[in-house]
Amino acid sequence: MADTQQPNPDQPELTVTTGQASAGEVNENTTAEPAVETMPGLEQLLKKAELDAQEHHDAWLRAKADAENIRKRAQVDVTNAHKYAIENFSTELLPVMDSLEAALAVENATVENFKSGMELTLKQLTTVFERFNIKLINPAGEKFDPHLHQAMCMVDSSLAPNTVVQVMQKGYILNDRVIRPALVSVSKAK
Repeated sequence: MADTQQPNPDQPELTVTTGQASAGEVNENTTAEPAVETMPGLEQLLKKAELDAQEHHDAWLRAKADAENIRKRAQVDVTNAHKYAIENFSTELLPVMDSLEAALAVENATVENFKSGMELTLKQLTTVFERFNIKLINPAGEKFDPHLHQAMCMVDSSLAPNTVVQVMQKGYILNDRVIRPALVSVSKAK
């Protein structure tokens, strides 16, 4: 019996071809060795990892310094905001002060002159208050509200109980917050 080798149908037949060889021929110059890629050495991998680690560390230090600078700037901004919060309001009040000083500097002023000067000064002050959203609380004849009014006394009155009879001192609200309640007398129940 002769040794004949028949192709195994489960294994594909391998043929290596080049551009000039025909489909069934094997080129003599072609080798069946796989192409070996050069793997980087451990030293190269370690150097690359060290460089990456140093780069990340530097980026972290820069980010940390930036965060610290932002924190310090914010702290200075908050300090300045507290320190100079009323700067605009103060600037607007200066003309009112000038008007009062000018009224006092007049030597031969009459009562009418003083009265008209005071009315103009009050108008200036009211304008400043409106500009900075400071509103007047003048509750005469209104129902007593403990959030806006402070009762100084209760008096007999023909008005309904808990009604403001007299305003002793007006109150003020700044942006919906009471900065001074109105001092009032309130009618009591009969």
